Amino acid sequence: MVYAIEIPAEVVHATRMTLQEIKLELALMLFQQNKLSFGKAREMAGLTVWDFQLLLGQRKISIHYDIQDYLADQPAINALAKQ
Repeated sequence: MVYAIEIPAEVVHATRMTLQEIKLELALMLFQQNKLSFGKAREMAGLTVWDFQLLLGQRKISIHYDIQDYLADQPAINALAKQ
């Protein structure tokens, strides 16, 4: 299912942004507020994983990866290192 949001033309014009740029900013904001996962925000932004991660870095937006995430990933990291 796809939902549509109405944005008045005056608002789009006032921002001097394209609709794609507005969609990107919304995706970044929702990710930053922890409302969207990395994957869903990236999809919404229409970017590759690498490009989205680069953009987050440029904007100094944390990727929400803490020590618990690292510890949970450690077995997979170790398994990959042995290959």
